[in-house]
Order: sequence, then structure tokens, then C-alpha cells
Amino acid sequence: MEQIERVRESGGYLNRYTHESTSCHCTMTFSVYQPPQAEKEKVPAVYWLSGLTCTDDNFRTKAGAQRYAAELGLALVIPDTSPRGEQVPDAADRYDLGQGAGFYVNATQPPWSQHYHMYDYITRELPVLVEAELPLIPGLRSISGHSMGGHGALICALKNPGMYKSVSAFAPICNPVACGWGEGCFGAYLGADREQWQAWDATCLVAAGAEAVPLLIDQGSGDEFLAEQLHPQKLEVVCTRQNIPITLRMQQGYDHSYHFIATFIGEHLVWHAQALQAS
Repeated sequence: MEQIERVRESGGYLNRYTHESTSCHCTMTFSVYQPPQAEKEKVPAVYWLSGLTCTDDNFRTKAGAQRYAAELGLALVIPDTSPRGEQVPDAADRYDLGQGAGFYVNATQPPWSQHYHMYDYITRELPVLVEAELPLIPGLRSISGHSMGGHGALICALKNPGMYKSVSAFAPICNPVACGWGEGCFGAYLGADREQWQAWDATCLVAAGAEAVPLLIDQGSGDEFLAEQLHPQKLEVVCTRQNIPITLRMQQGYDHSYHFIATFIGEHLVWHAQALQAS
């Protein structure tokens, strides 16, 4: 774990690191915001998973989350969205497959299966690494994300009861087995058997009886991807049926961009801080 950048921000430090990943078999990059409280004591962490085409840089430069994290005493752990490097397979003519589009699954199909293990990276490798090396409270973590990263946050929480104290999402891909983005990536990464895809779909996981902490989802009504790709109402229906608390807030006129995220990220971090403090 090598620190490659250090920026003073909101009384704390925004640091960037690289390390050799045993899950993705390549050099991975991630950022961590350490609030001022981390200079004196260990702090809980909120993991942020970004969407298609993003790196760790999008959230840390566009969302304005660090000032809220400083006030609340939260660390922000911001991984990349996929493995990267010359040796890592890619689909250069597509933005929704390959590098920048790891979809937070463990790929089983060549040529993706050697490197595209983002689920293991997020839920197994990265927490062990950062909690051992940085002033974070082991096991006291929450998770959030946007779009593809919202999908990732949901499935990480649903597949690991108790691992996260809270989960939230902005415009998540809620039912990827039934949308173009999900079908394209799942078919490539997981193969043709659509039943296998359901293990990586939040709506399917809840319908099958997965446990979950309460869910907070913000969705812009003006999101250009809402009708064809995101399907939050499908998740709301199955959560209600399974008695899983879900708060789906339709935000009038907001789109899919970081302007939307920046507007409501403070409320999400307050929500996570309350769950973490209650633990």
C-alpha cells in the first residue's frame, strides 16, 4: 500500500494509494478521506462505489462529500470501479463493459475471469487492507454508491448481512438482469445462464429472502436512464413484500449527474453517521 497523493481538505487529508491486488491481479488505486478526528482516534468508514466510466477521482472531486465527512467524523473509502492496466481485458469500443465497468461482480467467464473480481475486492480485500493500515475502526463501516456503484452497494450489503451498518444509493441499477447495462455485463462476465445472474441482482436477492439493513435510495425524476436501466420501483415492491425497510425518495427534476449527488450527499452521510454511532 503506497501513498501517491496527499491533499489537505476540510481539516483532514484526502489521500490516494496504490497496491497490488490479490483479487484483481493488478495494481489497484483507491482514495481515502481521513477526517480531522482521525488524527486522534480511529473513525468509522463509509465506502463509496462509483458508476460506469468512473475512477476514484470522480466522487472525491465532484460530490463535495469531504466537508460533511469532516463534520461527522467519517472516513470515506473510495475504490476504483474495475481492474486496470495493459494486461487487463477491456472493450475499448464500449463504455459499459471492461475497464471502468466492473459491475462489482466476480467474473467467471474468460477473458474477464482472471482480473474482474471486484466483489471480492470490495468486500474482502480492501476492508482488511485499509482497516489494518489506516486509523479506521475495524468492522464499523457503511456503504453507498451511484448507478452501477449503487447496484454494487446494494448487493454487497444484501450478500453480507451485518458487514455494513447502513446502505444507501443514488440512482442505483436495481434490477440488472432486466436492463441493457446489466444484461450486457452479466452475459460477458457470468455467462449465458441467466439464473446465475440473480445472485448479483438486488431485486432478485431480496425476493429470494436476503436480509438487509434499512435502505435509503434517492432517484431523480429527470434521470434519462430511469425508465430503461434503473427500475427502483421493482426493488421497492419486493422490499415491501419482504418487510425490508426502504426509503425511496423521488427527487423532482434531478438527473443522473454529480449535481444530483452533490445536492443530497450530506443527507446520506448524516444517515450513515447515525447508523454507525448507534452500533
